[in-house]
Amino acid sequence: MTNRLDAIPDILLMGPGPSAVHPDVYRALARPTLGHLDPAFIALMDDTKGLLQQVMRTRNHVTFPVSGTGSAGMEAAFANLVEPGDRVLVLVNGFFGQRMTDVAARLGAVVETVAFDWGTPVVPDVVKPKLAGPPYKVVAMVHAETSTGVANPVADVGALVKPAGALFVVDGVTSLGGMPVEVDGWGIDAFYSCSQKGLSCPPGLAPFSLSDRAVARLLARKTKVASWYLDASLLVNYWEGAKRAYHHTAPINMIYGLYQALLNVMTEGLDAVFARHRDVHRQLVAGLEKMGLELLVRPECRLPMLNAIKVPAGVDEARVRGRLLTEHKIEIGAGLGPLAGKVWRVGIMGHAARAENVERFLAALKAVL
Repeated sequence: MTNRLDAIPDILLMGPGPSAVHPDVYRALARPTLGHLDPAFIALMDDTKGLLQQVMRTRNHVTFPVSGTGSAGMEAAFANLVEPGDRVLVLVNGFFGQRMTDVAARLGAVVETVAFDWGTPVVPDVVKPKLAGPPYKVVAMVHAETSTGVANPVADVGALVKPAGALFVVDGVTSLGGMPVEVDGWGIDAFYSCSQKGLSCPPGLAPFSLSDRAVARLLARKTKVASWYLDASLLVNYWEGAKRAYHHTAPINMIYGLYQALLNVMTEGLDAVFARHRDVHRQLVAGLEKMGLELLVRPECRLPMLNAIKVPAGVDEARVRGRLLTEHKIEIGAGLGPLAGKVWRVGIMGHAARAENVERFLAALKAVL
């Protein structure tokens, strides 16, 4: 019988995620599987939590990886903090802001949005008047909007949210591990990310953190959290304390991988990691401009990790992506929503954020075009 694994090609992942997995992480994933309550594994859980706190820049004791992808992190944030009838404000300037509104609405929230054009950032001065009216329970936004390549001003919005009495939920799926994240410094009450982008680990875990304010809101709920699996008041008993309470069978080897990925980031140093991402972003932009190509987003609000390139008139964007994959073994992403067919999304995240990868992509794109 043919083994399909033998046919899996070696592809350079330069799309919106997943990113290239670091070799050290592959080795970590292959370590012997332990039981989810084994003392050696619990010690590794504690260290993983500590590394997450360092990378997120937080002292939140409720900090752990949710067993699921980044979308599970999003659902966990809203499921734990939102009850039916709660007023929720979502700041939307892309596909994943829209997803936030859907998740909150499914939980019975009364959702309002402030919308901004795709490819432009959230404007705090537009948000401020909305916070002066009847209070919201939650205000939510995306830090790094993966659908467009926009970096949103989380710190500026956070300074407006706390005085208004709302909890501040932030999507850091594409930002964590590639650019500064300051959970405590920016007044974030619920933060979630993923394992497969800036951290260069396979998909399957969602780093997650709740502030003391968020935990107090969780414990004061009038209704049970709608999701048993994502109920942080239950999960915390597995991730904390001398005696761990069984909740679910954790993805043991994935946590090995996340631990190693976080260790790689801290060994390189956060500042060095962020500088590397900025440097290869500049290299990419310079190469694209030499080819006469433009980016969707203004320079001052571009993400280093995700770059939306405008498709030139008359070019079949899907055919370009197909040829990059089949002829050059490079994967990039297509546009979403109103940007479908109009942009290519090129990710330079984590282990993939290296000069040689950018040069390889630029040469391949030039050849295909």
